[in-house]
Amino acid sequence: MTRAVSDDTAVIIPAANEAERIATTVKAASALPGVDLVVVVDDGSRDRTGKVAREAGARVVRHSRNRGKAAAMESGAEAVRLLDADDTPRHLLFLDADLGDTAGSAAPLVEPVRAGEADMTVAVFATRVVLGGHGLVVRLSREGIRRATGLELAQPLNGQRCLTRAAFEAARPLAHGFGVETALTIDLVRKGFRVQQVEVEMSHRATGTDWRAQLHRAIQLRDVARALASRDPAVVQNLNKLHFNR
Repeated sequence: MTRAVSDDTAVIIPAANEAERIATTVKAASALPGVDLVVVVDDGSRDRTGKVAREAGARVVRHSRNRGKAAAMESGAEAVRLLDADDTPRHLLFLDADLGDTAGSAAPLVEPVRAGEADMTVAVFATRVVLGGHGLVVRLSREGIRRATGLELAQPLNGQRCLTRAAFEAARPLAHGFGVETALTIDLVRKGFRVQQVEVEMSHRATGTDWRAQLHRAIQLRDVARALASRDPAVVQNLNKLHFNR
């Protein structure tokens, strides 16, 4: 596959039941400078997510059942690798499916990686959405990363990240489910890769307060705790000592 010299980045979008917003996200991501490939991983959706994404111009990889975010990220990266052929590997820009038009503001995440200044960038949303939860999972992740590496991230669970192919491969296998961002940060920092936070004008749908949202946060907490337990057991063993209310 031959591509222009300036086309050095692929966007990977894990998506589950996002038919309502995926087309807008794909079109905005496709317009980013240097992006010539958008891969949507339809993670067992029960709606038209995959079909809508394909109609919007994305390459679509489908899981027959929901396998979770980490598995979707790995499937997307493998699809890009196959399309890279013998060319220089593309940088991998991971975006959430519900970003909509704001996906078009992701360019600052790519720039430090493209310039060789960072191996992974992590987004910091300039405009914070009002979340239905109380930040327990965020604080656990932030504290776990800080204790394990000394690095403190403003938004440690933010899924908007750009990585070099080398950094992504060094972090594999990815941690399960929603523990992927926490583990990704710890593993790469420990291996000497450079992680940089980048403020962006992006936003996604806020989580609610109904039982589904509460279940989602409980699963997040479990996955982050598991990721930390396998990397720094003391963090989880001393959960009751963490200052979650500060």
